[in-house]
Amino acid sequence: MNPARLLVLSGLLYAAWRLLRRRIREHVHEELLREQEAQKKKAAAQDVLEEDPLCGVLIPRQQAVRLRQNGTTYYFCSDACCDQFIGKTEGAKG
Repeated sequence: MNPARLLVLSGLLYAAWRLLRRRIREHVHEELLREQEAQKKKAAAQDVLEEDPLCGVLIPRQQAVRLRQNGTTYYFCSDACCDQFIGKTEGAKG
């Protein structure tokens, strides 16, 4: 085989290999993005809004500050609301 043909053939094979490798990487990246998007949609669909018993703000359950008291779970929009609620319930007891 002529050295020039061998050089051209090896160049074409190298270019084909690079293109194939790039396509595989793009495909894997697209699959990861699709999977992440599906997980986000699933998490959003499963999240429930809870009403803060102190200020009435609706907060996603996963982001809420939780307080378990007397067998009941309360959900708050912030630590400040939770602390105020604790202060009011302790004041009502005593």
